[in-house]
Amino acid sequence: MEILSPIPSAGPHVPNARLGFLMTGLIVAGIALLAMRNVDWFLLKKSLRHRFPKVEWITTQQLSDWLADKHREKPVLLDVRTEAEWNVSHLRDARRVDPSAPTENASAGISKDAPIVTYCAVGYRSGDLATRLREAGFTHVQNLEGSIFQWGNEHRPLVRDDTPVSSVHPYNKFWGRLLTDDVRAPQK
Repeated sequence: MEILSPIPSAGPHVPNARLGFLMTGLIVAGIALLAMRNVDWFLLKKSLRHRFPKVEWITTQQLSDWLADKHREKPVLLDVRTEAEWNVSHLRDARRVDPSAPTENASAGISKDAPIVTYCAVGYRSGDLATRLREAGFTHVQNLEGSIFQWGNEHRPLVRDDTPVSSVHPYNKFWGRLLTDDVRAPQK
């Protein structure tokens, strides 16, 4: 009768076991990083809704459907980012608004009852503008949930000089981690 030990011998199988443990650890770490991005998005969206309680939100899917609907009036898209961010990519037909622009400048030429959708990188700057526009009497203002980061991560259409592109300015290293690697433009 042969006695088997539960402890592996120092034979040829031990390096394979170590490699297996290492690979398992790397896979678990990768899954944890992906899950962390989802947790970050969840917490960010909760924070934005708390910070801007009077803002109406529109999802990326709702906006995409709206833009594709030939029978519905298109919204005025206000991109509330810096020129450097805008120059990497933006939504087609959007109008750039400097984040520090007074409400009067941001809304120049827009009817008070026109449908407006604001967006920025993740929603803070556009949430602020959406709030100011509502306070100024604009009646149909919505902020894009997840803003251009989520739009880009979902591989929805972006342009630069009317040419389709697929990358998004990361704003900075901290916020840029919310972009997937295939969408994040290099930080300059």
